[in-house]
Amino acid sequence: MGFVDEANIVVKSGKGGDGCVSFRREKFIPKGGPDGGDGGKGGDVLIKATGKMYSLYDFGSKRYFKAENGKPGSGRNRAGRKGKDIRIFLPVGTLIKDTGTEKILADLTHNNQEILLLEGGSGGRGNKHFASSTNRTPRFAQKGEEGKEKEIKLELKLIADIGIIGLPNVGKSTLLSRLSNAHPEVADYEFTTLAPNLGVIAFEEGLSLTIADIPGLIEEASSGKGLGNRFLKHIERTKVLLHVIDINRGNSKGIHSDFLTVQVELQQSSDSLEKRRQIVLLNKIDVKPLKKECLEKLIHGFIKKGYECMAISALTGDGIENLKELLKSIAFSL
Repeated sequence: MGFVDEANIVVKSGKGGDGCVSFRREKFIPKGGPDGGDGGKGGDVLIKATGKMYSLYDFGSKRYFKAENGKPGSGRNRAGRKGKDIRIFLPVGTLIKDTGTEKILADLTHNNQEILLLEGGSGGRGNKHFASSTNRTPRFAQKGEEGKEKEIKLELKLIADIGIIGLPNVGKSTLLSRLSNAHPEVADYEFTTLAPNLGVIAFEEGLSLTIADIPGLIEEASSGKGLGNRFLKHIERTKVLLHVIDINRGNSKGIHSDFLTVQVELQQSSDSLEKRRQIVLLNKIDVKPLKKECLEKLIHGFIKKGYECMAISALTGDGIENLKELLKSIAFSL
């Protein structure tokens, strides 16, 4: 099943049932009055967030959703049945926008959140309501109100506590699999990750953190290059970023250059992202081990810039326990 984070659908509430024109017809009551019942209200369009969905994949094949129309009234003052509501389930983190105006209609931020998107049309009144001293036998009733139709845009922004960012092929997916219960594809080529992956880090105290691995960012990702532009939005809701850097990409200057490349893309995407708490992870210390003083100098350099920093190997697990302890303290503070 593919990951889909945007979809356009059309929703329509139900039409109200028509009111009934009817007259009381009973033995020994030759001149019974009007007894036409009211039409039933049309069904509503409801949206409900669920933590059991992680993609908008299902909305690629089905794009039209309609609630049931209300039933017409009938004689003997019997009201028509209300039309059945339609309830559309969407992943937590979905933004609902009006396609024409881009106005945000709803933001689904928590599980089981439910909103009334479109109300069904009112049922028409039966002819009994229109009897008067001057017209005791009204031969008309009210039509049911038409339902409302709207085209909406669904835009999924994953909700995760921690976001893993960095250039392509720096070990983000390996880190995700090391920290959490996720099993993303891991390979030695760029853009192995073509869609965000979610995992859960569980701690003994019953605490947990959700963590998202975002496809690799490259220069000018925020303006459409590579895969990052499409998926930058998935770290907008995160509280902490793990910025993974491959220390084998070059000397100290090259490592800082890689770091700055991602920082620029974060700033271009959203000012708040660059200012978000970041933990810099100098990864792949197992490949070509640096001298202790060189590694300490690198770490100190990032700390001087105001970032938390540590050296790890996502592949072998070196430094991972220290990272988990730091993340546990973050879990307690959230």
